[in-house]
Amino acid sequence: MAKYFLPDEIVGLDPKLIDMLDRARGIAKVPFVITSGKRTVDENTAAGGVGDSSHLRGLAVDLACKESRSRYFILSALFQAGFTRLGIYARDGHIHCDCDDSLPQQVVWVNT
Repeated sequence: MAKYFLPDEIVGLDPKLIDMLDRARGIAKVPFVITSGKRTVDENTAAGGVGDSSHLRGLAVDLACKESRSRYFILSALFQAGFTRLGIYARDGHIHCDCDDSLPQQVVWVNT
């Protein structure tokens, strides 16, 4: 199914999201470490997620990213793979990406 992710890393994720992530990982040539994928309501609440989080539907992941060079490669690859919804979380060092067509598109947000 996925070239760069183990089955237990992508449990519950939408196949479109998996394909886009796999494509982006191949472009980036740096590891993608998924820190959060599909969540239950309780997991989403504990993570501080919003009520309509794409994580609840398996349409989003958070990727670990602690340093700027990797962040550049990961973001560039996500854009090239077709992601149009990205969030950068500076405090804990992760990048959110989703393929949720029900939410606003062509957005990048920063949370410090």
